[in-house]
Amino acid sequence: MTRARRITPIDAYTRAISGPKVDEKEWDFKIIPQKSLELVKEHGIKIDRNTFIPDAEMADRIYQAGRQMLVDLGIYVIDTHRVIKIADDEITDGLKHAPRELFLGTGRDMAHMVQRKVGGENYERRPTIQGGPTGSPCTEQWFLQMMTSYAQEGVVDTIVNGVLSTFQGWEVTPGSVYEVKAVKVEQQLIKLAVSNAGRPGMAI
Repeated sequence: MTRARRITPIDAYTRAISGPKVDEKEWDFKIIPQKSLELVKEHGIKIDRNTFIPDAEMADRIYQAGRQMLVDLGIYVIDTHRVIKIADDEITDGLKHAPRELFLGTGRDMAHMVQRKVGGENYERRPTIQGGPTGSPCTEQWFLQMMTSYAQEGVVDTIVNGVLSTFQGWEVTPGSVYEVKAVKVEQQLIKLAVSNAGRPGMAI
């Protein structure tokens, strides 16, 4: 049966609040490990510790196992303790319509991110490098300096910023007014950081 449309953010949200309820510890320590062992055996996955990148055949087995895990288990939502169920045709549809390239940032600081296929014509192309503490808590004292240090590295194409752990000395509590204010200040500081590094058009 062909679906009428792709998954929308509303679909994902609806599933996140209405999907099967599962205890987080059971998911982390029972469901995921058991399914992983089952799929490793089923797909004959073996990793040579002396080889950094698996060959094409083994890489395909790993992909198929991961895809099957997504279909069989779904995506766990910590906030609601529920599971977003995903159908195999929804994965196919999502991959089919995924962008093949992205332009991140503006002007001379713009980064061009392209799909890289194993063994493909652009396989040797340098990957896009995103630098930053990636959502890790950062102190107010060193936030600007830290973001600037990433931005000034020539090999870094875009910034994936950290988050302020405090705002004016107050702990940033999720869902509070301090969280809203902290996010606004983070964006101001990151924009200042990339400007200080001489890369004002750098993607954040």
